[in-house]
Amino acid sequence: MNRLFTSLIVAAMVLGVAVGWALNRYASPDQAKAVAENLSIVTDVFLRLIKMIIAPLVFSTLVAGIAHMEDAAAIGRTGAKTMGWFIGASIVSLTIGLIMVHLLQPGAGLSLTAPDAGKAAAAVDMSKFTLRAFVTHLVPASIIEAMANNEILQIVVFSIFVGTAVASVDDRAPAVLALIEQVAAIMLKVTGYVMRTAPLAIFAALASTVATQGLSILATYAKFVGGFYLSLAILWTLLVAVVVAVAGPRALKLMAAIRSPALLAFSTASSEAAYPRTLEELQKWGISRKVASFVLPLGYSFNLDGSMMYCTFATLFIAQVYGIHMSIAQQVTMLLLLMVTSKGMAGVPRASLVVIAATLAYFRMPEAGLILILAVDHLLDMGRSATNVVGNSVASAVVAKWENQIEAPIPAWGSGPPAPQNG
Repeated sequence: MNRLFTSLIVAAMVLGVAVGWALNRYASPDQAKAVAENLSIVTDVFLRLIKMIIAPLVFSTLVAGIAHMEDAAAIGRTGAKTMGWFIGASIVSLTIGLIMVHLLQPGAGLSLTAPDAGKAAAAVDMSKFTLRAFVTHLVPASIIEAMANNEILQIVVFSIFVGTAVASVDDRAPAVLALIEQVAAIMLKVTGYVMRTAPLAIFAALASTVATQGLSILATYAKFVGGFYLSLAILWTLLVAVVVAVAGPRALKLMAAIRSPALLAFSTASSEAAYPRTLEELQKWGISRKVASFVLPLGYSFNLDGSMMYCTFATLFIAQVYGIHMSIAQQVTMLLLLMVTSKGMAGVPRASLVVIAATLAYFRMPEAGLILILAVDHLLDMGRSATNVVGNSVASAVVAKWENQIEAPIPAWGSGPPAPQNG
């Protein structure tokens, strides 16, 4: 299925570029514009489908994740250190993405016109943005209204209260928790259905863009993709350096051990697909079952380093493409927003697109910008999925070292006799 989907994505990209080039070269500007407008119907529908799933997806996954956090309280010190690492890693990932997109300027020079340029510029001006307005906006007057308007921060605040309350009940409200988990499972399935339409949206997006802008826009895509992978390389280097500094030179063997699950995540564009193999390799390397079975699954909800970097990189890329200037205060606010909204989205196909869509809506930036990155999102998803695996493996090793839970290499559960010592 993953190979088929990847093939469809590639085919949609090639066909979209070919059709767009043909229209740009052989059709009149008016004809090309008319075809592009008709193709935009497909992309508009896809955007509406994305917006449709934001509220129930965020609510159900976040509440379910928080409701299971009693393990953090039980493990105590380990839970606190784990969350401390996650927060620190999140800040570093988001900041690297922010710095690199400013240094590389992948979207500068394209200067696309927003669907409603005057309205967008006025909205992103943010002159009315104040601390009081931001804080009061966090708390929903009505959760129904918040969900209807896709007010992502308000939904997150409400979800935190509900998830904490469920976890605090003595029997953890099993019926309610089971219902929420079922809703989350259903929404994940719905998200999967929505993402199956991505090849059509990608074809329409590329065809309409190339038809009106010409092949020169592909150079911008190359700069965007190359810049993001360069940013990932910097993050990987930093993660490896930190784990070696904390756990010693033996950590290099861990990096070699997780090569297979990282490649699996890269090829399938899914870090979740690599979860079982990653857990197995962490235990073989010597991380105790207690730490590995706690940090790794928690990391899949709260420590998606690659995805978080992509959110800042892609959001500011879109701002650059449309010539929208964001002040330092606005960018700091965006980082804080992404710190929160990127949590609890594990297992969601193309979760970063959902988070970016919510961020664009919050800052009143053109939603059509999502279509620009959609064309190459699958290629970038491969890199950030592998990065998520590396980030969570490093987190497990660091926390295990802090807790003195690194043991002699042992086999994974039920995998037979102990593995031989290496070195």
